[in-house]
Amino acid sequence: MKLKNLLLLTLFFLIGAAITVGQSKDNVNVAPNAPQDQPKQAETLDQVAKLDLAIKPYVEKARQTYPEAKRKFLAGLPPKETLFVTTRLHDSEGRIEQVFIAVKEIKDDTIKGVIWSQINTVTGYQLGDSYSMKEKDLLDWTISKPDGTEEGNFVGKFLDSYQP
Repeated sequence: MKLKNLLLLTLFFLIGAAITVGQSKDNVNVAPNAPQDQPKQAETLDQVAKLDLAIKPYVEKARQTYPEAKRKFLAGLPPKETLFVTTRLHDSEGRIEQVFIAVKEIKDDTIKGVIWSQINTVTGYQLGDSYSMKEKDLLDWTISKPDGTEEGNFVGKFLDSYQP
């Protein structure tokens, strides 16, 4: 049974969970009219591989453009703008969940922030938990603006129209 759990990976691609949209907490801002991503789920290794292949060019674009987003963050974003990065959480059962991290600090090659996605699959994490990651684990980035627009979110925008 444990092997089956390791083979059946579930990935959720979320940012627009109702619990997070419109909230402002600890300088994390998401406008009430911000776009809501459409969750995608992959339950087999084959589905995960196909999804990873489909998002690969968008992950590459996000990583290529991240240095400019990082520069903006380090220089100080305008009021009510928040930088989010997308990464994957892993648990002891082999499950994976793709989540957004509201960035609080970037130093050297480490991003620190809080989990800003409702957790549905992996265990040991929850919305609002502190989280630290290496920049190499970044899959995407998004700057959420107070008027509901966003900068970046290359993977998320692609997934909104992706049909497996």
